[in-house]
Amino acid sequence: MSGSWISDTPDEVEHPTVPLGINEMAIPRAAILLSLATAALLIISTIVVGYSVYDFAKNNEDAFSVTDKDLLKDENERWYWEIDLLFDTCDSRLGEWNWPDVLADQDDVFLYPGELRCDWEHQGDGDRASVVIYNRGDQTLDLVLEIAGGEVVFASEGDSDMTLDPIEPNGTAIVEIELESEVTEHDITIEASHLRVPEAEVLLDVHIFEGTEAREIHASDGDSLAVHYKVWDADTNELLDEGDLVVTAGDDSNYIKGFGWSAIGLDIDEDRGLIPGIDTGTTHTTLLPPPIAYGNSDGHELQESWLRFELKVDRATI
Repeated sequence: MSGSWISDTPDEVEHPTVPLGINEMAIPRAAILLSLATAALLIISTIVVGYSVYDFAKNNEDAFSVTDKDLLKDENERWYWEIDLLFDTCDSRLGEWNWPDVLADQDDVFLYPGELRCDWEHQGDGDRASVVIYNRGDQTLDLVLEIAGGEVVFASEGDSDMTLDPIEPNGTAIVEIELESEVTEHDITIEASHLRVPEAEVLLDVHIFEGTEAREIHASDGDSLAVHYKVWDADTNELLDEGDLVVTAGDDSNYIKGFGWSAIGLDIDEDRGLIPGIDTGTTHTTLLPPPIAYGNSDGHELQESWLRFELKVDRATI
């Protein structure tokens, strides 16, 4: 009887012996051939990708390579942007130049003879100040700002670095910085470098120190304040005007650009100046070059004037 488990075919015929040569060499040879093919494909892929990158970079050379560096400098090898703290507390950063006797007599390009070092007297954790960046060149400027030294951040970012929106030729950008702790004395440096030429940078040193009386509330961008102001011609010390106004700290289109930003960092206690007979508001003084004063008002009698503002906060509706 036969069954599926019984075979009439000799075992060596039904199950022939596999030659040892195939057993031992077939798989290694196949592996070697596959490896060679893979290596060839990798080499070809690398060449193709490399050429594509080269071709893309070459076709977009103008987009990735800045501006000729020479276009970012004047004939004295100075970068075409300036940076300062809005307070009237600045001087030469490294003592390499003297403060001008007449600010309005500066040359046609730069507002200051060089980089600045400024003092910032703070009234407690959370105090604010305005940093101004001036584009003095004739092309749009892309800048990155960074604060070195800690304890201070850009208020809009909550971080120590930020990328500015492009600044138009002869335009100005103003940003708000915030103190994150109650330091007794501290130094920072704010670096303004070109987005695509990192070595092209302008520095601002800021010495921060604690004021005599801390305050609970610090004016920031968008806060409404009632202030008493005085304004002088910074060169002649002539008192030009004095009065009381309600101003929105930061960007306030009702006034010259520098006036609203001058209100940043005014301080007051929790009474907010609303309790009769109690005065807890602080005073500070700012210096406004023409670009953030009347420089864009053609024909204005103060078009070329530098203005010094003293602001005192009387009430706050923060």
